[in-house]
Amino acid sequence: MGGKAILTNVEPSIILTLCIVGTFIWRALGVAVANHIDISSDLFQWFNCVAYAMLAGLISRIILIPSGSLETTLLFDRVTAMVIGFIIFLIFKKNILWGTLTAFLIFLGLTALR
Repeated sequence: MGGKAILTNVEPSIILTLCIVGTFIWRALGVAVANHIDISSDLFQWFNCVAYAMLAGLISRIILIPSGSLETTLLFDRVTAMVIGFIIFLIFKKNILWGTLTAFLIFLGLTALR
């Protein structure tokens, strides 16, 4: 081997084509399997709970332990925007658009006032 990379002399379009084919295979398998999934099964419900838990953890991390330019904002601004957005989300019958838009505008307004 000699420490030399295997794909150093390969045309980028070939690599791109292989990546597209690899992605397409998994998508095609997903479509084929999707027809046989019982969404009311315990396993599917478990996967759904895990996905929501991961999303909640990611949102919590972004709000409580931010990085980048969000790190320069106050915790009060981030938490206030999230709480008000969540309340609007519940008031408007769990409409994601209104909750997200409200949280964004509240956060934008609070940071602009500083």
